[in-house]
Amino acid sequence: MNLAMVEKIAKAVLYEGYLLYPYRPSAVKNQQRWNFGVVFPYSYSQAQTGSDRWMIETECLVEANERPALEVRVRLLQLVERSMGQLIQRLPGEHFQLVEGLEVDGKVFHPWQEAVEREITLPVRSLADLSSEPLVEPFTLPSEKHVDPLCDSSGQTVGIIIRAQRLIQGVILVSAKQVGDKVSRISVRIENESAFDVSGGLNRESALLRSLVSTHTILGIEDGAFVSALDPPESLRELAADCHNLGAWPVLLGEEGQRDTMLSSPIILYDYPQIAPESAGDLFDGTEIDEILSLRILTLTEEEKREMRQSDERARELLERTETLPMEQLMKLHGVLRGMRPLKEDMRSTSGNGTRLKISALWNTWRLPESV
Repeated sequence: MNLAMVEKIAKAVLYEGYLLYPYRPSAVKNQQRWNFGVVFPYSYSQAQTGSDRWMIETECLVEANERPALEVRVRLLQLVERSMGQLIQRLPGEHFQLVEGLEVDGKVFHPWQEAVEREITLPVRSLADLSSEPLVEPFTLPSEKHVDPLCDSSGQTVGIIIRAQRLIQGVILVSAKQVGDKVSRISVRIENESAFDVSGGLNRESALLRSLVSTHTILGIEDGAFVSALDPPESLRELAADCHNLGAWPVLLGEEGQRDTMLSSPIILYDYPQIAPESAGDLFDGTEIDEILSLRILTLTEEEKREMRQSDERARELLERTETLPMEQLMKLHGVLRGMRPLKEDMRSTSGNGTRLKISALWNTWRLPESV
């Protein structure tokens, strides 16, 4: 497994949609955050008649001769609610009131949804063991609350920043089944069993705090080889069509031709996706072209940049990187042709019910093996 390459692609998937242009809390576009790979609590999903899923499932094929072993890692973001409190009484005892924004020495602090990275690594199991007894792995992401003071230039506390994470509980189920001569079907199912009270209404923002966000799975195989779900060999096409993928899509990862690593992504990708070398860093909005987003950032007003800088640490880093981007690096984003290749008219994939899925061309450079 090429861990360096896996990390780059998985990181891009992890933060896809986390923070969208124009990267400011006051922007209309960001009033309702959009995230990929969200696994909501079961009770919330059922109250929504299942339109917001409470589980995701990945199925793919493995070819093996000896005793192959499967490694599974689930990665996701856990959202953190950031709120602001303003000091309204100093003595006796400090008392704070929640506010929509707080300015301290010219710096404005806003409520926001931050995120922390989580990774759940399952024990390595042989396919034979998984065939006889599926692995059931419960997991818990604990609730946490941190309160940090906001002080003015004189050192006096004038407010607080409150960061809170809600308890998330779920289970990961992994199984294997031999479906052909030296061919097995792997299944990984992730369920959100977090408690969520729907009696008070269906507040999506509250539900997101108890949800798995940007959820994706990395699978590694020892003494075996994964089969492409996008372009399986003719002899395995029917078995590949029987694989059921819900809310996730498995693609081969690594150097072209390697078949020991599979990424099950909430975004449809080609096999062997790559990060374009021209990309200067994360823009969190992979459906756009790096050049467009970079130029848009540079055209923000000073007030908009100020808000962007103060809204989120990742937004601040993005702004500083873009503002200091050398002209020669910016010119490299204008367009790169890596090579011509014939369009495969038969390029397709099939879901569990055999429906053909059209894989459309994607603009963002990190999704394509040969980006333009």
